[in-house]
Amino acid sequence: MVHTGTIDGALFEPTLYIVKGMCILDNDGNRLLAKYYDKDVLPTAKEQKAFEKNLFNKTHRANAEIIMLDGLTCVYKNNVDLFFYVMGSSHENELILQSVLNALYESVSILLRRNVEKRMLLDNLDAVMLAFDEICDGGVILDADPTSIVGRAALRTEDVPLGEQTVVQALYNLMNNNY
Repeated sequence: MVHTGTIDGALFEPTLYIVKGMCILDNDGNRLLAKYYDKDVLPTAKEQKAFEKNLFNKTHRANAEIIMLDGLTCVYKNNVDLFFYVMGSSHENELILQSVLNALYESVSILLRRNVEKRMLLDNLDAVMLAFDEICDGGVILDADPTSIVGRAALRTEDVPLGEQTVVQALYNLMNNNY
């Protein structure tokens, strides 16, 4: 999916690097999970947290689905006690960003068995992190089909040899006597 755009007659070079960041915040605006892909945009954790706090303050009571903030186009969705955000540059097509947001939300919804709330997300954080990676890599959209995203994320969390598991996966399997 190569994207070109124009702003005030200036032509932008085509790029695959559409997504600048994705994050999930709780109902207090605290980060649960976030990935930023462009080092020129929000390069430090301090800047990211300040941006997320500002973003949450502008969106947690709004009924819209899109906001322009600090030169970024942000699409968002909330459910129970979670807020999902996808950010792109100011000239990015909102429909593309919305498709990424829908893929993220639906994938998380499937992974959490339609129980999309903070506690379930934290209990399944490893699978949600894998879904993030299956949707976008370095700002390039890899997949927007929730079923295939979940299929690959689920495959990577089950039946993985001990040496290849994350610490969270290994501890979970040890606690549940899977070894």
